[in-house]
Amino acid sequence: MTAATNRSLKDDIRDYWSERSKTFDLAFGHRIPRGGPEFEAWSAAIADRIGPAPQRVLELACGTGEVTALLLALGHEVTALDFSEDMLAVARAKHAGRPRLRLLLADAENPMLPEASFDAIVCRHLVWTLTDPAAALVEWRRLLRPGGRLVVFDGDWSSPFGLGRVAALAIAGLDRLFGPDRHYDGALGDRHRGIMGRLPFADGLTPERLVPMLAAAGFSDIAIGSHAPIAAAQRRGANLRNRMRTFVYRRFVLSCRVEGPSVARSR
Repeated sequence: MTAATNRSLKDDIRDYWSERSKTFDLAFGHRIPRGGPEFEAWSAAIADRIGPAPQRVLELACGTGEVTALLLALGHEVTALDFSEDMLAVARAKHAGRPRLRLLLADAENPMLPEASFDAIVCRHLVWTLTDPAAALVEWRRLLRPGGRLVVFDGDWSSPFGLGRVAALAIAGLDRLFGPDRHYDGALGDRHRGIMGRLPFADGLTPERLVPMLAAAGFSDIAIGSHAPIAAAQRRGANLRNRMRTFVYRRFVLSCRVEGPSVARSR
């Protein structure tokens, strides 16, 4: 007989990311080197979609605080949250003493923050792991002021697509020849697959699936953008294996807004 357990899917997700916090900043595609072309590409992608600073920005699932650094460099007032204490510990150490930053331990699906308290919400690689995406999107809309914008950076991590299949085979070949990338040893692939198989987007998160959900939650002006400029910047200076990684999965940038006047303002 299997022993009863009170653990939930969300508990498993939290534990997984807490374990990843130890090596996450070593993983290609997560760390955004300060001042380099990738930092500039991410900054441009965010600035183009949420507008000029200063704005009150909520960063959901901030992890180790890499996108947090971008938002602060752009001049915004940032509330960054994560539900992993271990991830937040890394972010707190990284941004100790920084002004215009509040770091919170909270669940991105239900942050329990005041209504209409943010001008923009930004998240990277979060939506694919939501346990109740429809409810989360409604909650995020509640947190935005009229005219406020949501920006989602994500991808279809379920399987390689098109040229990505060739890239994945090439990476596997390099792993056999030279051994696996030690910076990916901490990715906990089996646990990742076990969690992904239980998620609503287990069979893939695509813009085509997300757009109607955003519309149902009350967002408008939904736009699907290309991740290509960021991927191109990531390839500059990367080794062959990491350059190949930028082609494996379909990634996208999606932005939308709450009906109302523009929130851009000066103080």
